[in-house]
This record gives sequence, structure tokens and C-alpha cells, in this order.
Amino acid sequence: MMRDADGRRTRVWASRQPGRMLTLATIGFALCFWAWALLAPLGPALRDELDLSSFQQSLVVAVPVIVGSLGRIPVGALTDRWGGRRMFPIVSALTILPVLYVGHVADSLGEVLAGGFFLGLGGTTFAIGVPFVNAWYPPERRGLALGIFGIGTVGTALSSFTTVQLADAVGRSFPFDVVAAALAAYALAAHMLLRDKPGREVTAGSVLARTTATLRLPTTWLLAFLYAMSFGGFVAFSVYLPTYLTTAYDLGRSDAALRTAGFVVIAVATRPVGGWLSDRTHPVSVLVAAYAVVCAGAVVASFGAALVPVGTVAFLGMAAGLGAGSGAVFALVARLVAPEQVGAVTGVVGAAGGLGGFFPPLVMGLVKSITDDYTWGFALLAATAAGAGVLSATVMRRRAEDQEGE
Repeated sequence: MMRDADGRRTRVWASRQPGRMLTLATIGFALCFWAWALLAPLGPALRDELDLSSFQQSLVVAVPVIVGSLGRIPVGALTDRWGGRRMFPIVSALTILPVLYVGHVADSLGEVLAGGFFLGLGGTTFAIGVPFVNAWYPPERRGLALGIFGIGTVGTALSSFTTVQLADAVGRSFPFDVVAAALAAYALAAHMLLRDKPGREVTAGSVLARTTATLRLPTTWLLAFLYAMSFGGFVAFSVYLPTYLTTAYDLGRSDAALRTAGFVVIAVATRPVGGWLSDRTHPVSVLVAAYAVVCAGAVVASFGAALVPVGTVAFLGMAAGLGAGSGAVFALVARLVAPEQVGAVTGVVGAAGGLGGFFPPLVMGLVKSITDDYTWGFALLAATAAGAGVLSATVMRRRAEDQEGE
């Protein structure tokens, strides 16, 4: 009888283990993303403090994005080899250093850029969490599980909601201290509690060899473009929307930060919805619909509509489309990529997503400086979203059908 009871407890524990690992991974992702996004809400304040041009301000908020994006390539390959149990604590602990440097030391453009460069390390955790979570769930549940993990991007909303308010209320360094303490607590908890899926497939060969093999796969580049559109669009808005709202609509810093947080919350909330719909319909169908919504919203925004209500509806619609599209892309990754390659492919695709968020702020700042208007920036966004929708409906649909027919 005792053996039966022990057996039942073991089975219950095993059945709950994926949920526990998903929760821990999502928390770590959110905290690291919070650190990654600390500079964006402070963009207007840094512009005034350091006398920055529009382009320099855009560069300050974009540098962590590009570093965090490119860093996902080696981090994803290392996760395939070492597992999330080792990688999450390491990256979380290392991110504490640039957080404290930017909060307490950096007081010039060069120093802020240097701190932002290393702050990008926090953005690499996406390439740790996706293969980690993917291994714990069966194929028919991976879309939703990866979508839930993607809720960790709420770290950007935490930054938008709290950074300016805490800095104004307590002091410029205080939000950085809060994040550093949270990262330290998580690194310890992750070291003690995280476990890789027993029997997970480990790839052989060096990081360079695995990355090179991944880059030779056409599917990798197609998925990378789609994610650059969806997640890249989300990142671009999350880092540049405060600047856009203060410049185009003369909003105060706090008001712009709160509205940006609303955009981020909508995008984060719809990401698991995109994964859930992908499990029940098909990722390609979700992508086509999501990119159509983004295209329509960008067209409306290009005409400079009043912020209330038309502009708000357009921006929140784009947030929903970008969030659902991000969830659907990784549901498609789970269908098209072998489990032992998910980390390496995620690294490249995730890097493309971050790079997709790096260029739009620079383009928007440059367009604003040259034309004193944002129309062409939104027109380019609409055209890119339309192209991603066409690619999804044609090439990606055929590849998915071929893979499922094997």
C-alpha cells in the first residue's frame, strides 16, 4: 500500500514538473527582459541630461537590443549543449553587473552606450527558455507552452511602468538597484530549482559547427524574417514609442511611458493566444491574420491620426497582431525543427527578432530628423507586414504541408 502511495506521489510530481519548469523559466525571462529594457523609458531624460540628438537618443535605446539579439546565437547553441538549468543562473547573475554600472557609474554618452552594450546580455535569455520549455512539452502543446513562456516579455512593461516613476520618486539609481536584487534572487533560485528534461537530446560538436549548420537551413532564414517582423516590431515599439509619443503628441514622459506599457501588455497577453490558436488551427493561418492587422494599423498611423480614439485603436491593434504573430512563429518552429536543433535555430530566429527591433528606432529617428515627420516610417512598416503575410501564406504554408506529410 505504501509503495502504491509513493508511486502515485511520484506520478503527480512528474505530471506537475513541466508546469513548474515553465513558470520558473518565464519568471527568469521576465526579470532579464526587465533589465534589458531599463534604458528605453529613460530615453527622454537622458536626452535632456546628456544633450543628445534624436539619433543619439535612438542609439542609446537600440544598443542593448542589437547586443541581446546577436548574443542569442551563441547562447542558443550553448543551451542545446549545456541545458537551461546551467544557462539561466549564469546569464541572470552576469546581467547584474551592467545593471549596476548603468545605474551608478555611467554619466556620459560613451559610458551609457558601454553599459547598454553589456546590458544586452539580459536579452539573450529568450534563446535559453525556448529550447528548455520545448523539451518539457509534447508537440501538440508546445504552441501554448511557448506562448506562455513569451509572457516573459512583460518585463518590458515592468520597465515602462516603474522605471521613470521609481527614478522620479526615489532617485535615478533606484530602479537599477531593484532589478539587480531581483536578478540575484532569481539566479540563486534557478540554480537550486531548475531541472532539464530527463533524457533530453544533446547535440554533439562545437558551438561554431552547430551554428554554421543551422545557418545553412533555408527554414531558419524564413522563420527569422517572420520573427523579425512580429517580435522585432514589438521590441521597436516598446523602446521607441515613448520617444514617438512625446515628440508627435507632446505627451509628458510619465504619460508616454504608461501608454507604452499598455501597448506592451496587449502584445504580451496576445502572444499565448497566438500559440493557443496555432495548436488548434495552424500557425500559418494565425500569422497571415496577424500581419494583416499590423499592416492595417500601420497604414492608419502613417496618416497621423489623432491619438484618441483612432490612433490608440491602431496602435493597440498592432500590439495584438505583433503579439499573436510572435506566438505563432515559435509554434511553427516547434513543427518544422528537430528537437535537438531548437536551441540553435531559436538563437538565430531570436537574433533576427531583436535585430528587427534595432533598426526601426534608428530609421524613425533618422526620418524624423530629415523630414520632421513619421509618415514614411509607418509606410515601411505596413509594406514589411504585407510582405510577411504573403510569405506566410505561400512559401511557409507549402513547407509546413510538406513537413506534415512526411
